Amino acid sequence: MANGEGDQYDSSRIASSTIAGSATSAVSDETMTRISRHYFTNDNDRSSGDGFSVDIIENIQEEYGMFVWPCAIALAEYVWQQRSRFSSKSVVELGAGTSLPGLVAAKVGANVTLTDDSKNPEQVLGLTWGEWDPPLFSLSPDFLLGADVLYDNSDFDDLFATATFLMKNCPGCVFITAYHARSGHHLIEYLMSKWGCKCTRLLDAFSTVPPTKASNLHGSIQLAEIVLNDHIT
Repeated sequence: MANGEGDQYDSSRIASSTIAGSATSAVSDETMTRISRHYFTNDNDRSSGDGFSVDIIENIQEEYGMFVWPCAIALAEYVWQQRSRFSSKSVVELGAGTSLPGLVAAKVGANVTLTDDSKNPEQVLGLTWGEWDPPLFSLSPDFLLGADVLYDNSDFDDLFATATFLMKNCPGCVFITAYHARSGHHLIEYLMSKWGCKCTRLLDAFSTVPPTKASNLHGSIQLAEIVLNDHIT
């Protein structure tokens, strides 16, 4: 159901109702799940028929990985706006969680592999950062996507170890990530230098998100495109 104001939530048991133009949602006590519906359209005009929506099942009882966080919404919107770059390309989403950016990439024509920690892969490919899991060697991405993967400082080196391995194996591969400013871009710059990478584009994510979506997001979100340094072989 749409209320005309960015993304919103429907119940997993379709218990929502629309009253006076605004949606109300009910959450099942048994499953503690909800479905969030995310719209991707030109100029945020859902009536144009040019675009699509993606429904994500979120589990309120699970850890943070089972929610759609603002960085995922910002990165997914960026994929939609840059959709011509992703069509027919190979895309790997790292730390996919609820997988919104990867699903949007698939909707715009990319060949997408969703990955997450191999200890709890659920319905995605198990891939633990910094470890040489066998599936790592079968991936040949043109793009890596990562939403809020720069969250825990203790994981940063492992993340960059995996990302740079894939970029070295796939010349021209671009790592696109959205992260909260809490991560500290100075630390990220240090990690890029350490792992032989460079940032080719750094944006305030809110500059790419339509106002109706931006009004529902919080914090300072940055979006970076990272590649291998040309001088590193």
